[in-house]
Amino acid sequence: MKTTDTPPTGGATIPAPRDGAGPAVRKTAGAPGKEKRSEGAVLNVFSHGVLIIWAVMVVMPLLWAVMTSFKTDKAIFTSPWALPDALHFENWARAWTEAHMSEYFLNTLIVVGGSLVGTLLLGSMAAYVLARFEFPGNRFLYFLFIGGMSFPIILALVPLFYVMQNMALLNTLHGLILVYIAYSLPFTVFFLTAFFRTLPSSVAEAACIDGASHTRTFFQVMLPMARPGLISVGIFNFLGQWNQYLLPTVLNTNPENKVLSQGLVQLAVSQGYKGDWSGLFAGLVMAMLPVLAAYVVFQRQVVAGLTAGAVK
Repeated sequence: MKTTDTPPTGGATIPAPRDGAGPAVRKTAGAPGKEKRSEGAVLNVFSHGVLIIWAVMVVMPLLWAVMTSFKTDKAIFTSPWALPDALHFENWARAWTEAHMSEYFLNTLIVVGGSLVGTLLLGSMAAYVLARFEFPGNRFLYFLFIGGMSFPIILALVPLFYVMQNMALLNTLHGLILVYIAYSLPFTVFFLTAFFRTLPSSVAEAACIDGASHTRTFFQVMLPMARPGLISVGIFNFLGQWNQYLLPTVLNTNPENKVLSQGLVQLAVSQGYKGDWSGLFAGLVMAMLPVLAAYVVFQRQVVAGLTAGAVK
């Protein structure tokens, strides 16, 4: 009986290997994946390099300022990049007492603390109403707050000066607190409105079914759920209000009520003539430490709040 090498009908013919070689293999298999991985590795190295350079550019001036605050005036000019021979804490004591940094620090804590509490309270209440309730004029009020973010504060300084003068709020700490609150409300309402819209409405509905009023639902249910957003916007407001210089310069000329930004400028001018550069750098570090500490402590909450407010 004869056999045949003809394959079945419809089958594919497999070419016989030549010179002892195995079946033909596709040599280009997996090449696109390798190219993508190599491109991703190059991009990863480039992005990390940029981040390292940026970190060095930001951290080095801070470290240099801290290091200089513990030097003597002679060491600052003779060896500006060298480590201090000893920690001269008298520079900090001199800036705290003789340069009145303690008074400026206390005034700044009062103004920023009061304005921060008022901004978060009023901003969260307004944002909750705009995000959760439908009523005539809702969108108009929302865009009114948005418009406040685009209004340059320098254009309002002259009328604001006369308004505060007529209301007997000029050169007072509580008047500066009210101005800070009004200045920070537009961004706070804008940020928290988007955040409240991401929160589940079923929780608020369950609280209303249980007999809770709108006020109790807001303060005991919705406000604790908005804690990441409150911390995030609170950090941003804290940074802006702590470093504010234009508003207190125009509206707070009383030497007893000056804040840290005004005190640093006055210290720079006065110490420039006296030659007390070590005291100037000590005062500068004093003004920086609360901001750095606040960001280091709440950095995770800031990232969580930004993510929760941006992703629905």
